[in-house]
Amino acid sequence: MAEQTAHPATGQIRDDTPTGPAEGPRAAGTGGARRSDGAVVRDALGVGVAVGLSGFAFGVTSTGAGLTLLQTCALSLLVFTGASQFALVGALAGGGNPFTAAAGAFFLGTRNAFYGLRLSQLLALPGFAKPFAAQWVIDETTAVALAQPDRRSARLGFTATGLTLYVLWNLTTLLGALGAEALGDTAAWGLDAAGPAVFLALLAPMLKTTTERATAGIAVLLGLGLLPVLPAGVPVLVSALAAPAVLWFRGRRARKEETVR
Repeated sequence: MAEQTAHPATGQIRDDTPTGPAEGPRAAGTGGARRSDGAVVRDALGVGVAVGLSGFAFGVTSTGAGLTLLQTCALSLLVFTGASQFALVGALAGGGNPFTAAAGAFFLGTRNAFYGLRLSQLLALPGFAKPFAAQWVIDETTAVALAQPDRRSARLGFTATGLTLYVLWNLTTLLGALGAEALGDTAAWGLDAAGPAVFLALLAPMLKTTTERATAGIAVLLGLGLLPVLPAGVPVLVSALAAPAVLWFRGRRARKEETVR
């Protein structure tokens, strides 16, 4: 139904009815004025460079955990999700079973599948491009793409971030692994702490709500508390129970509040 309003100054009647459906690009994004390509690329490069340099720490940590140069580089080329990579080599460095370590890294990386569901609708890429784009579905590319106001900018942000980060992450992984081999025992230099430090630095900014902070806190308590009594790598898996526990408690409290009302 047409909606008519009077101009406050002239009293002239104007028709406020939308002339048609929202345009595809604007509807696909977050709304707002379209950004210039240069601004999108600058944001993408900033994120890609800042995070890509962390590959140094992964290369050092992976080599210190006993992986070869080839294995370290293969992880960055094929897995390409920093948190899962650090989790894997961290468990191996602690003497964990390779299958247990891989399971922990796998469950940590499943979040990318949920990112993919959202990005598939936002980017609407052609079928031939989806397998290649899937390799770049990570925290950083998702954040940059979702921050854009329209589909074209989202595609540009996703591509620029993914390309920058993929190239830089793999390059710094190689350099970090080569440097670690040249230094010898990474523990003697204190570089074995680089992996956990970078992992925490990547995780901390994501904990924005009380629920997220509570989940992280309980997971830390479970992981550290069970570390002396369970095989290496298993406490990481058990700490994942923190998420359903917090969600169950939150749901129960919400139901009680509804009952009181």
